[in-house]
Amino acid sequence: MVQAAKVADETREPGRGFSVPGPLRKLAEYPKRWRQFLHEVRVEMKQVNWPTRDDVTSTTVVVIVTVAFFALYFALVDGGLGYLVQRLFKNFNH
Repeated sequence: MVQAAKVADETREPGRGFSVPGPLRKLAEYPKRWRQFLHEVRVEMKQVNWPTRDDVTSTTVVVIVTVAFFALYFALVDGGLGYLVQRLFKNFNH
């Protein structure tokens, strides 16, 4: 019985004579939690080490060249294997 009274006292907000039911309390705390979240986002975004324009440009060029190289490589391999498979089928059909 004493423990139940202690738990009931802990759920009440200090300085108020009544306690707010759980779902309503969570709903009332939502704007406060949202402001806290946005504050933490701002603090973290200030700590981000953003790349320079030159870094972004050089990285973009590397990605474009790499994609073009692999596109050409896979086109050649696909065409070569396709040609070999067609020749193989022609030889077995005769």
